[in-house]
Amino acid sequence: MTDTKGKVVAVNGNMVSVEFDGNISMNEVGYVKVEGSDLKSEVIRIRGNTAQMQVYEMTKGIKAGDPVEFTGDLLSAELGPGLLGQVYDGLQNPLPLLAEKAGWFLERGVYVPPLDTEKKWEFTPTAKVGDVVHRGEYVGTVPEGPFTHKIFVPFYLLGNYKVKSVAAKGEYTIHDTIAVITDEKGKDVNVTMAFRWPVKRAVDCYAERLAPDETMVTKVRLIDTFFPVARGGTYCIPGPFGAGKTVLQHTTSKYADVDIVIIAACGERAGEVVETLTEFPELKDPKTGKSLMERTIIICNTSSMPVASREASVYTAVTLAEYYRQMGLNVLMLADSTSRWAQAMREMSGRLEEIPGEEAFPAYLESYIAAFYERAGQVRLPDGTKGSVTIGGTVSPAGGNFEEPVTQATLKVVGAFHGLSRARSDARKYPAIDPLISWSKYSGVIAQDKVQFCRDIMRQGVDVGSMMKVVGEEGTSLDDYLVYLKEEMLDAVYFQQNSFDAIDANATVERQRYDLDKLIKILGSDFAVSDKDEARTYFNQLRQKFLDWNYTEFESDEFKKLEKEIDELYASKSGSLSAKAERLLKDGE
Repeated sequence: MTDTKGKVVAVNGNMVSVEFDGNISMNEVGYVKVEGSDLKSEVIRIRGNTAQMQVYEMTKGIKAGDPVEFTGDLLSAELGPGLLGQVYDGLQNPLPLLAEKAGWFLERGVYVPPLDTEKKWEFTPTAKVGDVVHRGEYVGTVPEGPFTHKIFVPFYLLGNYKVKSVAAKGEYTIHDTIAVITDEKGKDVNVTMAFRWPVKRAVDCYAERLAPDETMVTKVRLIDTFFPVARGGTYCIPGPFGAGKTVLQHTTSKYADVDIVIIAACGERAGEVVETLTEFPELKDPKTGKSLMERTIIICNTSSMPVASREASVYTAVTLAEYYRQMGLNVLMLADSTSRWAQAMREMSGRLEEIPGEEAFPAYLESYIAAFYERAGQVRLPDGTKGSVTIGGTVSPAGGNFEEPVTQATLKVVGAFHGLSRARSDARKYPAIDPLISWSKYSGVIAQDKVQFCRDIMRQGVDVGSMMKVVGEEGTSLDDYLVYLKEEMLDAVYFQQNSFDAIDANATVERQRYDLDKLIKILGSDFAVSDKDEARTYFNQLRQKFLDWNYTEFESDEFKKLEKEIDELYASKSGSLSAKAERLLKDGE
């Protein structure tokens, strides 16, 4: 604590106005003392000797004259071994330990250290006496789950440091000194396994920031093929309530080609958060066969918790993601949902009596959302390795209206847009990503000309389907009807996936390429059918064969058997390939 003291002069919801004597800074943490509890707060505005502070707890009982103490520290996260597998709130309190200490109904003013201070870690030194080190470089390693956790020179130490001593290989706690380094003025600095870093300041200890040019494979066909996401890129999943945003994130976190997954449930309904907390430990990691929680961190603040904590949970999550990126790992950070964070910002802005922007959101909404997504990226580290943080955020626009400010502000900064449709979710189509409105700026795993060919078929088929709603099936030509059937087949066998089937949900890149080539052969062919009934029956048979094919192991005997049946069914109607489709398939060989 600093010598600066303050007292409460006004209370407005979860914001208090404090008169202080001394020096304070923006985003400094202070504690409001009330009824024997210290309530954690953050300075969000300073006017003369009065500061406005957002309180991360319920403010019941706070009154004018209550004392406030300032720490001199910014809102920070503790970084060190032991983070993986944890469930935190926005202030990085481990919720299981908090429940043990305070009971199942959380009490305010109770805080628990984020990391186990007594657990011993097997430390292996990598730096030697006399080495010159800088912030973000590591002096040793410890094993953490399936990864090698690097012990860094703290990120806040600027300049050159010489290693004076390094602890021998052995077991140490996170607060034991494992190295002593000396700065350019000869001052010694003790290095421990854990240190703190302000959550609202991006970690910038890398050598170079790289363009996100590698695809992050999600194993979701519709995403990887048509709307890919890059490692170190950004994407958003807007959609109405109940359209499957959270389910899609769960599937992505299980199958995506990343090392670590960090989930920030900010302002989600308590039922959804409970679902996440109970289901994740049960999910098996396809890579290791163990629990998915071994490489997952969950940070949750439900809608029933104080609104200010939503902001903290988003920033804490992205800070942890940047920390693991510094180790050369690929991290996927999922924010669910950024709309609730924006609503918390709107609430605080109203209490600060700021001039409102569109729909009463603060005028700086866009810049805050942009600053958050800009913390994603692929970087080259000082040791030459690469690491990445990919950020995927869900947006919950009221009524599924994508024109509202949060969605529009997000679309300006992200690299891919996976818009969920109420019509598709009501039709029980998973994922409910609408292929007509979604887009991506990143390159995918499939050749672009093949993707474009399928897109053209899809758009033509949707146009015919819209026309059929007016003129009926009888008013449609056979050629148009065949295009419609092709689009329906593409949607059923490629766009949709069964997330409950281990094979279908886990569509590898090789499988996607193989399947799409087979589909292009059908989509780009003319068939000898006499009428619409024959065409409908034929395509229903083809579709069912393809769906059965999706559930078989790639290149297994059953896979080859069903492929042969598909080929025979294709030949039975004298399928003849168009020149364009033939050229596409030939180019891909």
